Amino acid sequence: MIALDTNLLVYAHREDSPWHKVAGEAIESLAEGSEAWAIPWPCIHEFLAIVTHPRIYEPPTPVTRAIEQVEAWFESPSLRLLAESGSYWEQLQEVVKKGRATGARIHDARVVALCRHHGVRELWTADRDFGRFRGLPVRNPLVD
Repeated sequence: MIALDTNLLVYAHREDSPWHKVAGEAIESLAEGSEAWAIPWPCIHEFLAIVTHPRIYEPPTPVTRAIEQVEAWFESPSLRLLAESGSYWEQLQEVVKKGRATGARIHDARVVALCRHHGVRELWTADRDFGRFRGLPVRNPLVD
């Protein structure tokens, strides 16, 4: 299963992004495919926070439009949403310790721990910071 990081969701949604087309195509290929793909819940939260933020985008995406975008992704029958459960805490501890995550990097560690907890085989992201965490292959589909 492939999971998506926030930045790909943002780029696919925002038409003013230089990566809009390629990110949109990457997500579309997953959403229309038969294999399971995933979005960690923290990435949904972060997507909403970023695209609706008036200091990040001018104009920001209206909240109703951002929610509609998320609901469009949810329509994919092969989508899995990754949430904390069971042994997640053990995964998070290991990822934080081994990746020496502190401060803002805890969010990335949370995404990695969720992916590992749910058996994700690859995380698609444009964020190079994920390379610090072992045990989850990372790929940037924007440059492949």
